[in-house]
Amino acid sequence: MSPEHIIEQAKRAFAITKKDIRIYYAKGPVVIFGLFMPLFLFLAFAAGNRGLSMPFLISGLLAMTVFFTATAVSPVIQPWEAQARTLERLIACPITMRTLIAGDMFASVLFGIGIAVVPIGIGVILGIVPLHPFLLTAGIILASICFSALGLLLSTPATNVPSNIMMLSSLLKFPLIFISGVFIPVEQLPFAGQALAICSPLTYFTDIARYCIMGTNTFSLAVNFAALAVFSIVFTVLAIRLHARTVSRRI
Repeated sequence: MSPEHIIEQAKRAFAITKKDIRIYYAKGPVVIFGLFMPLFLFLAFAAGNRGLSMPFLISGLLAMTVFFTATAVSPVIQPWEAQARTLERLIACPITMRTLIAGDMFASVLFGIGIAVVPIGIGVILGIVPLHPFLLTAGIILASICFSALGLLLSTPATNVPSNIMMLSSLLKFPLIFISGVFIPVEQLPFAGQALAICSPLTYFTDIARYCIMGTNTFSLAVNFAALAVFSIVFTVLAIRLHARTVSRRI
């Protein structure tokens, strides 16, 4: 693949990103699922504080916010496009499936990073300043990529009904919150819970957030970043291949 072709496909991916931001990210799901849902869960656990420290809760709020924001719209973009009959126009354009997925993913990544400022700001107001801001920034970026890829993987079923994908997405996302160390440290989970936590990408970003805000961690930073990178690659490759197989049944 020539450099000129790569540059041209990158420009088209960014055009898709701008389209997604303009059309989809002004909709309610980003605000409701990306910000309000984690905030309400945070307030519920803070109100019934069982000895959990505020830095512990803030790091959990950050993990939930990035997770819910990056997966708020990415699962339903293609079903929305298919329902509106605009997916056919995109497929007819000289773009590859990788370009289409990259454009959708980058839009989710940008919003995941952008809305992460809110819980960090809440923490700063409460006097909780990150101990390792650069590591935290790197973790947020990598986690946003990973969670966006997961959202696109969840959108691979061949349907043009967004509510079907939203139901599937919710069935996966909410259990992950409770097995990924967000409210209960992984080491305090029963053995079965710890085994499941290892399989959740949210576990590793939560651990990064805990280290950067509290200075404590369950896994090493190398393991956390490596796990998020591996999950990102696997989710992205699967999303591209599965979308390529199912796109013809959407239109």
